[in-house]
Amino acid sequence: MGIVAADFYDELSELLPSGPAWETDRNILLEAWAEEFNRIQAHADNLIGEADPRTTYDLLADYERIFGLPSVCMYNVTQSVQQRQAALVTQMTSVGGQSIAYFIALALSAGFIITITEFRPFSVGGTVADVIWGPDWAYAWQVNAPAVTVTYFLVTSGVSESLAAWGNTLLECLLNRFKPAHTVLIFSYV
Repeated sequence: MGIVAADFYDELSELLPSGPAWETDRNILLEAWAEEFNRIQAHADNLIGEADPRTTYDLLADYERIFGLPSVCMYNVTQSVQQRQAALVTQMTSVGGQSIAYFIALALSAGFIITITEFRPFSVGGTVADVIWGPDWAYAWQVNAPAVTVTYFLVTSGVSESLAAWGNTLLECLLNRFKPAHTVLIFSYV
């Protein structure tokens, strides 16, 4: 906010009673209080940025606790701060959906680029070249993703984070958590 310790010192010195005991050029007690008020003000200013789940760092664990993160399937998976923030934003803003576009956007929010293949049961109106899928295939869909997805260290990443992380466990967990319950999800990594 632009307030420094000297400003707090000036304000505190104005609050002192008048008299010879208080009339000094330098009051060590007021300097200590001014420094502490300055530290508290800086922390309060930082909390404004912490209110945004996309940039939170100090309050990330509290946000995760409130929104039930990490999910049960993610307890043994190490996530970067960036991935944890993305999961939090997804949890907070997701209204659900069952379209291909929804699941592609959900995966993209976690840093994965995917495509989706739907299967259709064979019908009388099909051609000779059509695959003969049974009626149960109407409830199956396939997620196509790279065999190895790499998440890189960013400027906003934490100091203790690795420079890169590999794996698709987060993708599988995320999509299995939000998929319609009556469907079968198949993962294909190429």
